[in-house]
Amino acid sequence: MDFEFISGDKLADIMKRDAAGKDYLVIDVRDDDYHGGNIVNAINHPSIGFSDRVDELVKSTKDIPVLVFHCFLSQLRGPKAARLYMKRRRVHFGAEAGLSQRVYVLEGGFEVFQAKFKDDPTLVENWKKSVWEIDVNDFVQTPAAAGEL
Repeated sequence: MDFEFISGDKLADIMKRDAAGKDYLVIDVRDDDYHGGNIVNAINHPSIGFSDRVDELVKSTKDIPVLVFHCFLSQLRGPKAARLYMKRRRVHFGAEAGLSQRVYVLEGGFEVFQAKFKDDPTLVENWKKSVWEIDVNDFVQTPAAAGEL
């Protein structure tokens, strides 16, 4: 396998202990769903067009020992980006490319990470309550609104 899954707790530990951009890098491949919050120091590389930019990313991150990819749920876009990244890394640096760098996908994606860590400004930034917290009353139709009066 080209990558492993990493828990939000383990990523949080890495972020609190290590230097972003040197010891690790978080790569957020969300597209329009990027707005509303992000992991601190994450780089947004939208999945749309990712394949056109992956070689540049491989070269610019070649010396960073830990990369963590994620999307909203980390079920499709995050894993696909991680696989493509490793494929291109092997093209550039040979079969041993995976030995000097660990590539992870964030388990549960940003949805799970933000739910747990949204109140920690060292882990999540730009978090917008209006994007993540839905008021159930917005979906309840009152008798007056339903025209039953």
